[in-house]
Amino acid sequence: MPRLVVVSNRVADPRKTAAGGLAVALGEALNATGGLWFGWSGNIVERNEAGTQAQPHIQRAGDVTLATVDLTQEDHDAYYLGYSNGVLWPVFHYRLDLADFDAGYIGGYRRVNRLFAQQLLPLLRPDDLIWVHDYHLIPLAEELRALGCRQRIGFFLHIPLPPPLIMAAIPAHEWLIRALFAYDLVGLQSQTDLAHFARYVYTEAQAEQAADDRFSAFGRELRVQAIPIGIDVDEFAMLTEGREAQETLATMREQYAKRRLLVGVDRLDYSKGLPQRLRAMRSLLQRYPGNCNSATLIQIASPSRETVGAYNDLRRQLEGLCGSINGNYGELDWMPIRYIHRTVARKRLPGLYRASRVALVTPLRDGMNLVAKEFIAAQDPADPGVLVLSRFAGAAEQLRDALLVNPYDSDGTADAIQHALHMPLEERQARHQRLLANIREYDVHWWQRRFLEALQQ
Repeated sequence: MPRLVVVSNRVADPRKTAAGGLAVALGEALNATGGLWFGWSGNIVERNEAGTQAQPHIQRAGDVTLATVDLTQEDHDAYYLGYSNGVLWPVFHYRLDLADFDAGYIGGYRRVNRLFAQQLLPLLRPDDLIWVHDYHLIPLAEELRALGCRQRIGFFLHIPLPPPLIMAAIPAHEWLIRALFAYDLVGLQSQTDLAHFARYVYTEAQAEQAADDRFSAFGRELRVQAIPIGIDVDEFAMLTEGREAQETLATMREQYAKRRLLVGVDRLDYSKGLPQRLRAMRSLLQRYPGNCNSATLIQIASPSRETVGAYNDLRRQLEGLCGSINGNYGELDWMPIRYIHRTVARKRLPGLYRASRVALVTPLRDGMNLVAKEFIAAQDPADPGVLVLSRFAGAAEQLRDALLVNPYDSDGTADAIQHALHMPLEERQARHQRLLANIREYDVHWWQRRFLEALQQ
């Protein structure tokens, strides 16, 4: 197999379990090919220390080479905070009201993608396979092609792709889609995303379908497939048996011996539907009073982009809702919601998942959502918990045996939670067996192989 070159906004050491997500997914192929992982260092430097002539920082992580570049404050603010997370993130999650279209961030976004291309090009070999990740780097292939790069380049979008009319709200939206046609392969999380892409290129770019998964537009041909990302089920099962997870499981069972636990684990982000989830809990207590002094939701909301105003507003809203619900329904020895605004160690999460009767994974929109799959992997097959899953998460296309809900419907979600809390053991076992079979078949190794095989064809 040719050497794999991975490009993403941030770089992680694939040897470290705590790196999670992308590092676990790509570590196998990177190690097998003596691969290169390229991205931003995380460092902000003065302008005269950065720039296109600076050399990338190179270090080894076993058989993998890590290459990183620094950014100036101006470039970071425009490329990362501004265009990536101030325009693309809200629009791709259907939140046009939160997008900052008028700030002129696009210049910085283009400039940093050009910088990445200039710094990466000298590190490439003629037969490399290049795999670019996520919305921060949509135009990277076009910048590489302009410098003469002829290697095969694939792109995977980890977040959802919006419908054409929402996409068209972005100034220069055609430029973004045109840039995708510089890739050889684009991978999307779901069939819904693939349908949105097809509708866009047909209506906005007058594309022609050259084959089942090939589109011709802008004088180029592009292959696009839905290749949903998974988790390493065996790795997560091993974490579940680890010391930290077992300690957490024992603590939860001791402290909540007379309670039924529900769990939510999310970044603090407006796409995750956290206020709606808390309102569903309030509806559960109103509609089904038997849950009072019995059911407890542990909601972990890890800090995220705390310098952005929308996130501070969300945090205040959540704190207000938690205070109101706990104040109205709590007892001296019981609170319906335990809200935790910090990151919980990944090694402890499986214990929390296994101790919980129900997981609430109810984003308003999500590309995939791997918490849903991790919850399934952590369960005891003899006495599994129940997954309540938003139909607007990409995972819902695969995990049809979860209880699918509309997170905007508080009463409907409350009804599903009540069903989950009282689901008979036999039904829980049957649903879990089918869900576990699905995440095993379509795990992270399948995702990696499927994408790279398609890229090499």
